[in-house]
Amino acid sequence: MTKKKAKVASNTIALNKRARHDYFIEDEIEAGLSLQGWEVKSMRAGKASIGDSYIIFKHGEAYLFGATIQPLSVASTHIVCDPTRTRKLLLNQKELASLFGKANRDGFTIVALSLYWKGPWAKVKIGLAKGKKLHDKREDIKDREWKVTKDRIMKNAQRG
Repeated sequence: MTKKKAKVASNTIALNKRARHDYFIEDEIEAGLSLQGWEVKSMRAGKASIGDSYIIFKHGEAYLFGATIQPLSVASTHIVCDPTRTRKLLLNQKELASLFGKANRDGFTIVALSLYWKGPWAKVKIGLAKGKKLHDKREDIKDREWKVTKDRIMKNAQRG
């Protein structure tokens, strides 16, 4: 009578791996998302992508622009589903003012890093980012390759 272990579902919905490759991430902030019902259902099914998304400011509010949430085929037919609509971020005034001030500095932007569940709420991790130059990207690749090589050498050295 062995008990089956319950599979732990990942809370992560979507990752923006490209953001860490293209930008130096200076600061990270968690924000809530204002979503419609069909978007929540689609996100639970894993139909979200934040690859090219970034944050824009309009009228003192922050919005997630460029995120794609594909509607399910079984979603309600009486609602027009726009997969690329701009979604409002839920931040308090202090966080908004801080982000707005930091984003207006020269060379900085705000990008979405990950989309995940925190309890029943969908959250997005946003990061204050500064663009990398080509030589910075090459340096990161060299460092990553050296780390892999070093780990391989250490593993073989421990075997004897």
